[in-house]
Amino acid sequence: MSSKLAALGGTPAVPKDRRHVPWPLVEDEDRKAVLDALDGARLVSDTDGVNPVSELENDWSRRFGFAQCVAVSNGTAALSLALSALGVGPGDEVIVPALSFIATGLAPVHQMAVPVFADIDPVTFNIDPDDIERRITPRTRAIIPVHLHGAPADMDRIMAIARKHDLAVVEDAAQAPGATHRGRPVGGIGDAGSFSLQVSKNIPTCGEGGLLVTGSDELAEAMRRGRQFGEVITAGRDRDYVSYGLGWNHKMNALQAAFTSAQLARFDGYEEHRQRNVTEFLARLAGLPGLQVPTALPDTTHVWHILRFRFDPAAFGLDGVSPQALRSALRRLLRAEGVPMSQYQLMPLPDQKVFVDRLGFGSGHPWAMTGAPGTVQGEGYPVTREVIADSLTIQKRHLNPGAGELLSLYADAFEKVWANKDMVATLAKAAS
Repeated sequence: MSSKLAALGGTPAVPKDRRHVPWPLVEDEDRKAVLDALDGARLVSDTDGVNPVSELENDWSRRFGFAQCVAVSNGTAALSLALSALGVGPGDEVIVPALSFIATGLAPVHQMAVPVFADIDPVTFNIDPDDIERRITPRTRAIIPVHLHGAPADMDRIMAIARKHDLAVVEDAAQAPGATHRGRPVGGIGDAGSFSLQVSKNIPTCGEGGLLVTGSDELAEAMRRGRQFGEVITAGRDRDYVSYGLGWNHKMNALQAAFTSAQLARFDGYEEHRQRNVTEFLARLAGLPGLQVPTALPDTTHVWHILRFRFDPAAFGLDGVSPQALRSALRRLLRAEGVPMSQYQLMPLPDQKVFVDRLGFGSGHPWAMTGAPGTVQGEGYPVTREVIADSLTIQKRHLNPGAGELLSLYADAFEKVWANKDMVATLAKAAS
């Protein structure tokens, strides 16, 4: 391999013809499952009798050990339905992490509740239990811990806080199917858990989809009513079209369910390869100075949905250079070598315009209902801001179970860039 950096005319560490790695993998069994569902007579979840949606719910419950599973249209709908089923509503506050996808913060607003943001842990990137406690007020009703990037949040401490203050816990496990915390599957530790089946996820559907899980039969029934206009759908009984409570049209269709069931059947094999590929890749990078690789904490299973790397200028040997400048230099050089480094979340959730300007339901609602202070852009959440400023991610390509060779080439690229520290320093200082 040429030691000359690709950005300066050298040969890239990752050849262009080896950079495309598809995800999801669409196999013959996926096509057959979708065609079989299409040829069937039960294309929606409110059809009487067994259908592809109910089969996916049963398959998911059996595979991960959940008592109840309710399939819905997407992961955002799952979060909102969980909060609704738990009685979270106007005037309530819900504590969410400052680093997550926007849906985590919007779900409370959809219920006319106020999202209250808490800072994150610098290693797991998940919500900081200490900051959760600092954010609790008499209006707090629930906590939404996110298992970000596939790493389990500190559920022992979060559940202890929730019990102490009588709060509901809805796990946002959108990026973490198969992850475990002390031997328990994430999503099944709190009162309810939500998963996303969006096409980029570790277990995808052919588009959008979501799942809710819970150990409570009562909550599961409330979730089913919520996804179906508030109606009660009972096997063997004609639909009465009566709404027994507020509901939405959040159903999953049969084609999405059938595709996911076929993917789920291959998940264990895929996951075994991913675990080996990713851990070998990270082991090669762990000794590079100034680089913090993602870490699976003791007694947890990390499912590596996204790989986030932090960069430390001082440890790299660049005192006085800002983290943003080092990140910019490394991003340019690594991308030139064929490593698709990118940012994930450009700002903390509380800096999003919808929260800063209170663009909810008009007249500042739901914030105006409680007198809760609005967020101020640029303030608070120091760890979240540091992580956003000094990190880059690798997404999607490593999910392919055959990506081991590609990840080895990525490791070559990292080592090549680190071997040219003088050029990194030049670029980083120019960007400062």
